[in-house]
Amino acid sequence: MSHPQETPTSGSAGTSGTGTRPRFTEVLFDLRTVIGGLFAVYGLVCTIWGITSFTDADKQRTGGINLNLWAGLGMLLVGALFLLWSIRRPVVPVEPTDGPAGVKQDSRGRDAGATGR
Repeated sequence: MSHPQETPTSGSAGTSGTGTRPRFTEVLFDLRTVIGGLFAVYGLVCTIWGITSFTDADKQRTGGINLNLWAGLGMLLVGALFLLWSIRRPVVPVEPTDGPAGVKQDSRGRDAGATGR
């Protein structure tokens, strides 16, 4: 049984599975966001390190390839892909609803309190 005050309004950012956008904290603590952010930060550090500190000795050791620069650019790309993925396809948690006889069910009609499959 749903009460009117429980339904999200057009101005709220609830996640009831009705097509509304997830809240900022739900997106922020999504694992893809954390991984993408770490890749982006480490990629930025490696890219800056590769641009500013590639010496002739480094060139000789690596066969002329600026490894810090290329690894940093690769990490920036992976981080951007993870962040884009988490923005384009946010995780929307399944909210339990009241089923028959007051049993809580998820949106697929399964008992939300059941522990086994």
